[in-house]
Amino acid sequence: MSGTVPVDDSRNDASRIRRILRGPRPEAVPTFVARACTLVGLLNIAAGVFPRFRHSRMHAIAEVLPGALGPFAAALALSCGVLLLLLAHGLRRNKRRAWRAAVVLLPAGAVAQFAYRHSVIGVLISVGLLALLLRHPGEFKALPDPRSRWRALANFVLLGAGSIGLGLVIVSAHPNKVVGDPSITDRLAHVMYGLFGLEGPVDYAGNTSWTVGASLGALGLVTAITTIYLAFRPEHPAARLTDDDEARLRTLLEKHGSRDSLGHFALRRDKGVVFSPSGKAAVTYRVVSGVMLASGDPIGDVEAWPGAIERFMDEAKAHSWTPAVMGCSETGGQVWTRETGLDALELGDEAVVDVADFSLSGRAMRNVRQMVKRIERNGYETRVRRIRDLGEAELERIQLAADAWRGTDTERGFSMALGRIGDPNDGDCLIATAHKADEEPGPYGDLKAVLHFVPWGKDGVSLDLMRRDRAADPGMNELLIVAALQAAPKLGIAHVSLNFAMFRAALARGEKIGAGPVLRAWRGLLVFLSRWFQIESLYKFNAKFRPRWEPRFVVYRSSKDLPRIGFAAMQAEGFVTLGLPGFLRRGAPKRRPCPHHAHDHEVQAA
Repeated sequence: MSGTVPVDDSRNDASRIRRILRGPRPEAVPTFVARACTLVGLLNIAAGVFPRFRHSRMHAIAEVLPGALGPFAAALALSCGVLLLLLAHGLRRNKRRAWRAAVVLLPAGAVAQFAYRHSVIGVLISVGLLALLLRHPGEFKALPDPRSRWRALANFVLLGAGSIGLGLVIVSAHPNKVVGDPSITDRLAHVMYGLFGLEGPVDYAGNTSWTVGASLGALGLVTAITTIYLAFRPEHPAARLTDDDEARLRTLLEKHGSRDSLGHFALRRDKGVVFSPSGKAAVTYRVVSGVMLASGDPIGDVEAWPGAIERFMDEAKAHSWTPAVMGCSETGGQVWTRETGLDALELGDEAVVDVADFSLSGRAMRNVRQMVKRIERNGYETRVRRIRDLGEAELERIQLAADAWRGTDTERGFSMALGRIGDPNDGDCLIATAHKADEEPGPYGDLKAVLHFVPWGKDGVSLDLMRRDRAADPGMNELLIVAALQAAPKLGIAHVSLNFAMFRAALARGEKIGAGPVLRAWRGLLVFLSRWFQIESLYKFNAKFRPRWEPRFVVYRSSKDLPRIGFAAMQAEGFVTLGLPGFLRRGAPKRRPCPHHAHDHEVQAA
């Protein structure tokens, strides 16, 4: 008993009561309000769809919650429920416009409850939640996300599909009132007519026809109003590099580009950028699904990195984006975690070959050596040059071939891909090509494969993409990497960064003798996932060239954010595409067909 502190239960009870009366903590207000809106929205939808539910005890609870505008208004319940569900996501992310909409919706719900039901409890709950929002307006300051009017079409398709599905439930929720036995085709036709406010082929006894028709019309009206709003609101395009931004970044890379092999990829023009107050450092990023993704280390003077990182975090906070960094180095990870309090997790390793140490001699290089010799005996030759040394006709032919051999509608890559070949400003980029004279030259002449490297400081290059004609012999990638490494000394190149191998350490340790069951199981899972993603194949491909491995990290705020960050990274890299089909995109370039049905054989960072 000597170590026991007596507890006053009455004081604990009083503390709990005070906490309840004070309401949720300020930082928990957005989550609390979002969950309340979600619950009320679901209850309203259920109350509007299922007739039995509207007379159950659950409906008695729903009736006193904000947004339920009367027991007789199924249509209003449905539309309000859908709007509350749409509103909840914005409130959870501290969006200012969602707060404004909630401030308008809650008193409107209170007035409707009092006017239709004379419900004092419903009015009090509405006013209580409204008071909570008005008490904490500072919690909802997030600015809008980047957007375009194409989201209106996405809203029309997705919400329209949801309305059709929910409409089928509404039409089928009154089995005892249906006249006859309408088929699924008749029910679907009734839904489609009802969304446009027209009578359909399904008939009901009593007033049920009016209830179903009003509910379907409300769903159609909500879809139309939200689509029109998204179509005519001002555009807020995603951040892009301006000419001035690119010039400033190139100046920083000229001075500090040797620090990070991924530095030149910051010049992708679909990225935004924030600079430190001194202008001596910068962080480039892209916003994907509410995640603000930076890649690699900050650009510029290490002493100025904290200022650029602070600007990055301020931008993420202003928009309520989830901050994350993909593929930073160990030094970069240390600075990010020290300056922001974020956590870091090893993501994999970058393969770097030091040119002075590379040789095809020895048993370890036998497979690569034999493959290169075999391809050369088959009549292939290689050329390694700077982009600025290519003629216009040859450069155009290479660009067309690389596009045709891509094999996917979208260009893959974000953190370790430049996204272009042959730009006038990229004259220092290196290109390695494989050629073989055929009896019948194709549309790209004797060109059979292309490797593109971007500068890494003054004396290095980093692999950007690998493309090849499918009709060419296997081993084109190995041939061109060896050619680039052998030509590197004449071009003043001392080190070459190859691909990034995710979870390389786990794959390497898991295949060694003595590996434990957990490590072996983890490696087995990675090998299984390699059927769809280039995990094991990237590791084995890179290992052929006996590189040194440089660890790369992902920086994140919370472990619960990792799935969202991973999905956003897959979108950014082009492995998951949620946009419109290519033929519907404005200004989408037309793919040139390749007579050999070539497809993408690039080995690229995931």
